Amino acid sequence: MKHIIVYSIFLLSVMQVVAQEKQEIFYADVTIHVEGGKYYLSGSKGNRGGPLGFAFLESKDLKTWTVPKLKDSLGMILTQGDHTYGEKGFWAPQIFKEGRTYYMTYTANEQTVLAQSKSLLGPYRQKEIAPIDDSGKNIDSYIFKDDDGKYYFYSVRLNNGNYLWVAEFDLKKGKIKEETLTKCFDQTEPWEATPNYESSPIMEGPTVLKLKDKYYLFYSANHFMNIDYSVGYAVSNSPYGPWIKPKGNPIIHRSIVGENGSGHGDFFEGLDGQLYYVYHVHFNQQEIHPRRTRIVPVTKEWDAETGIYNFSVEGNEVIVPVLSEK
Repeated sequence: MKHIIVYSIFLLSVMQVVAQEKQEIFYADVTIHVEGGKYYLSGSKGNRGGPLGFAFLESKDLKTWTVPKLKDSLGMILTQGDHTYGEKGFWAPQIFKEGRTYYMTYTANEQTVLAQSKSLLGPYRQKEIAPIDDSGKNIDSYIFKDDDGKYYFYSVRLNNGNYLWVAEFDLKKGKIKEETLTKCFDQTEPWEATPNYESSPIMEGPTVLKLKDKYYLFYSANHFMNIDYSVGYAVSNSPYGPWIKPKGNPIIHRSIVGENGSGHGDFFEGLDGQLYYVYHVHFNQQEIHPRRTRIVPVTKEWDAETGIYNFSVEGNEVIVPVLSEK
């Protein structure tokens, strides 16, 4: 196992040298939307400069990315001040489509927000400039549509730590049904709280998959500045829980992918039918910012004994996406 980890770290080092020559991508809290034979990547811009909000990159192969031609003259799909809520802290976007409308949920001013557009390329705006739920600070929103057409809103509520919560969501109103608001779980596992960086309990960056009538809630744990920031998952028979955390956690961690601070991303199905996870890592072994974007294929294997899927990734399959000069 040790020689595999060493090889993975060496391989990633070589990939990073090549990537740096072609300009690596520095988006954190990343998401990828797939449509029309292309991939569209967005995320927190961090200290890249430019206007506050979100931009897109597009690709056909996940490896080489370009800047698409957008209607917004600033090259943004959502811009601070353009019929949108928030003045700072634009984080963690998610894009999804319902009918002919595209929606973006994101964080600003430590509040979750929903904007919409008739075009995938935006601009995304709000009819009523307001957060989704102003009853308390909440970040890292993810909207999941169940088989019966109901929507569920997963987010991180801030209260002496970062905790995952879920509520039924009214897409037309853009609001949660407050009476359904339910805490998912507490910090319970050793991998969720390592001593490399002391902090309050932190579980964030939710993404939900439904497979064979079971709900898989993927999330990141530890402070994002911790080298052990990583991704694990919990399983339930209901969108609300109770949740069980399998023994195979975490599935993305520096010991597996070879880079520190590996977490907070999103799942997507590739054009090849493969399941992928896009995430970010620390800049290098000593520095955290700017965080680098990574993509990795994910394997799911059915476990007949437990009646759930087990998930895993291989460190030597990590993709380092780069910007094309074209």
